[in-house]
Amino acid sequence: MLIGYEDFKKDILGLTGIDLNAYRENQMKRRIDTLISRNQINSYQEYVALIRNDKERYEQFVNFLTINVSEFYRNPAQWDVLEREVFPSLIRRFGKNLKIWSAACSTGDEPYSLVMVLSKYLPLKQIKVIATDIDRQVLEKAQIGLYNEKSIVSVPADFKRKYFTKSGNFFQISDEIKRQVEFSQHNLLKDPYPGGCQLIVCRNVLIYFTEDAKNTIYQKFHSALVNGGILFIGSTEQMIDFKRLGYERKKAFFFQKG
Repeated sequence: MLIGYEDFKKDILGLTGIDLNAYRENQMKRRIDTLISRNQINSYQEYVALIRNDKERYEQFVNFLTINVSEFYRNPAQWDVLEREVFPSLIRRFGKNLKIWSAACSTGDEPYSLVMVLSKYLPLKQIKVIATDIDRQVLEKAQIGLYNEKSIVSVPADFKRKYFTKSGNFFQISDEIKRQVEFSQHNLLKDPYPGGCQLIVCRNVLIYFTEDAKNTIYQKFHSALVNGGILFIGSTEQMIDFKRLGYERKKAFFFQKG
């Protein structure tokens, strides 16, 4: 059993900007200890020295820490609500120049899905999605836009035909979809949030955070939304205190800023 986790958390904050205090400790410490063991290292101090001096191991650590699981149209029934109810309502209320933020976007499946869904209502050139993640490696993958068959299994058949090209065992998303997404690195716990958003999508990410960290992020999302804007969260998540945080529940997993 490794000792010195409190000092390790301080070192990691200084080195990466990631505050491990905001994550559920038992779950996160177990993951980190597994990674350290895999690298055949016997102490936190030694591991910090390794990732400080080895860029590849540093990237491995951040990538491992940020738990990237993503797919297009994840939980299709919720995307159906977004398509049939949420987007038409937002367009009626705010017009056609919507500001949309896909937070913790991982490998790009989510923001590209948002563009495809919204293309049913707006010309592609009129759609712009801001997409952010803490992990630079997954952002690079997102910008390449190459996916395996499992990732796109829930994409409607007409969109698969229209916007994907088979390349060996992979599927390349089209440039016309990629052009509508602006990717950048962002830490939900410490970086400024984009303001004036009509829709923020952050799904199946906050389950790894403590309750205090989650509430802080929900409050920051609230400030980033315009009045009447919508926050779309994941099926693994709950916002128990949504009224206290200033939201109204519109549908399961969709919350409106009051």
